[in-house]
Amino acid sequence: MLDKKATDVLILHVAKLTSVADYLVLGSADSDRQTRAIADHVDGILSQTGSSPLSIEGNASSQWVLMDFGDVVVHIFRQDARQHYGLERLWADAKRILLTAETPNRPVVAKPAPAKQVGITRRA
Repeated sequence: MLDKKATDVLILHVAKLTSVADYLVLGSADSDRQTRAIADHVDGILSQTGSSPLSIEGNASSQWVLMDFGDVVVHIFRQDARQHYGLERLWADAKRILLTAETPNRPVVAKPAPAKQVGITRRA
């Protein structure tokens, strides 16, 4: 994602909160075109390693592209859509792993933000 200038890349470890996936990867783009480019790049890189997505949703509108790789679900948002849907707030109890362009191979682990609403957990 960082290779295609995705911003605010965040990995959420959600394995203890849901059985749907172990990790959610979130990234933002400035335009629909960049969103598609990031999604194509992620698909291409992971396909080279033998990991094909189980499903890709949102490529037509490209405001929010969701790529399901089984244990990892990738969300690529246009910046305004990411703010609107607020997945970081929805998964506030998840362990956060921040990635920056300066240290792409050394993620920074952040403490989960305190939950603002009581009783919100995701279960399958």
